[in-house]
Amino acid sequence: MKQLFMSIKNFLADRFSLHEDSAHDTEIIDSISRNVEFKGSNLWSLIFAIFIASIGLNVNSTAVIIGAMLISPLMGPIMGVGLGMGINDIELIRRALKNLLIAVIISVSVSAFYFMVTPLHEAQSELLARTTPSIWDVLIAIFGGLAGIMSGTRKEKGNAIPGVAIATALMPPLCTAGFGIATGNWYYFLGAFYLFFINSVFICISSYLIVRYMKLPKKAFEDKKREQRVMRYILSVIIITALPSIYLTYKIVDKSIFESNANSFVKNEFHFKNTIAQIALLG
Repeated sequence: MKQLFMSIKNFLADRFSLHEDSAHDTEIIDSISRNVEFKGSNLWSLIFAIFIASIGLNVNSTAVIIGAMLISPLMGPIMGVGLGMGINDIELIRRALKNLLIAVIISVSVSAFYFMVTPLHEAQSELLARTTPSIWDVLIAIFGGLAGIMSGTRKEKGNAIPGVAIATALMPPLCTAGFGIATGNWYYFLGAFYLFFINSVFICISSYLIVRYMKLPKKAFEDKKREQRVMRYILSVIIITALPSIYLTYKIVDKSIFESNANSFVKNEFHFKNTIAQIALLG
């Protein structure tokens, strides 16, 4: 029995191992660290993606929005923060956060400018979908982040990172926040920015978890109390970020149940024979 258990354990460990086709530790760290900066072509790619996403939201085109998400380089600094947390690299965390802040300011500013000058000011369904985040967005960000960082640690990068950029939708919420500023609708701004914050935080956490699982070399903290304090900060950010989404999910589910019950009541209680025929005769 013990031998069977060990055989199953070894089989599963071999199947689910993340070390077999992973790149070298230094290569992983260098690759993710390089993508943190927003300069030159990276910055221009961001600006072009903002305009494309804003136009897609403005004309309600899903295909255009997906294209913008594929172009956007926003994943770089977010994964950089997660890597920095995982290897205790405070300098990398600061650099990644600085570049992420620059990207956010540029994204919101450029999208706000676009929505100020466009003749179309109606909030379409694609835009409205980015104003009510829920716990499902948290789950998407977690699993998307796990897929993204795993792809980033492979020798062959694959196509997971573009897929994560689409699934977690980093660019459209920022453009929706710009729409909120341009139209003076702070509900749209706060809802969209919160969605972006959810995605960013939980992609960071997912990156941190995979980095620690793969045991990438950590920079030693001289002060152990400081390391414990940093971990408490991380846990606090996770809780503070997730709690509002749980409440919003409750409201969404409650509304869905009410609408379902109301529709069922109308269908069952307001069903009269020959109603159509009588209306036709009256007409």
